[in-house]
Amino acid sequence: MEITAAKLAAIAAGAGTIVMRHYRAGARGRIKEDRSPVTDADEEAEAFILEALAREFPGLPVAAEEAAAAGQSCEPCAHFFLVDPLDGTREFLKANGEFTVNIAEVKDGIAVAGAVYAPAKERMFFGDASGAFEAAQNPDAPFYASSARRIRARSPSAEGWVAVGSRSHRDPETDEFLSRFTVRQFVSAGSSLKFCLVAAGEADIYVRAGRTMEWDTAAGHAVLNAAGGSVKRWDGTPFLYGKPGFENTAFVARGL
Repeated sequence: MEITAAKLAAIAAGAGTIVMRHYRAGARGRIKEDRSPVTDADEEAEAFILEALAREFPGLPVAAEEAAAAGQSCEPCAHFFLVDPLDGTREFLKANGEFTVNIAEVKDGIAVAGAVYAPAKERMFFGDASGAFEAAQNPDAPFYASSARRIRARSPSAEGWVAVGSRSHRDPETDEFLSRFTVRQFVSAGSSLKFCLVAAGEADIYVRAGRTMEWDTAAGHAVLNAAGGSVKRWDGTPFLYGKPGFENTAFVARGL
């Protein structure tokens, strides 16, 4: 049972088709018990992904956002998938296009393969031990891994760092951490696109202080690792997965 990022990307592409159908129709959100928004697009895309993963990789557990919210997710274990069918639901509801489908494979705490698909922007990112890649992916077209180009993170220029951060969750703690660097530009973006902009060499650093969940970060983390970058806790220790409750600590993602 070989799991590759390209296979995860093909599943993400199918989920993106579902998400875009709702996006074009003008989806409305509801509020979950944790006060975060959810839409029919989240639920239908997650059902598609769970069915596809079970078919392609039978027996491998999945921790998925909406299943977890309903009390149905798996417990952390050594080898499993992390799924966020619609990362950036707030951006989806604002209709700004900055939302993604995230699928990641985790082994022994490490995000080893991942796919991040931004269907409204027609950008598919995926990465594993073979490297990191980006493909132009129309949400109404089949996915072909052969159309992808290799991407690589960059080193910051002598003029300073380009930082990318949350459009909806910027906070003073993040700004304080970034003050340690010479930041020449701050770019706001939603969802896991932030990891992917660093992976593609379009930004240098992404810092997050506020609460995130493992399914928010694992796929982008895998892509960035494959592109030569890294994600660490603020104290410089490894940023790992499979924690109780799947809740993350603060982290910094950076290029070379």
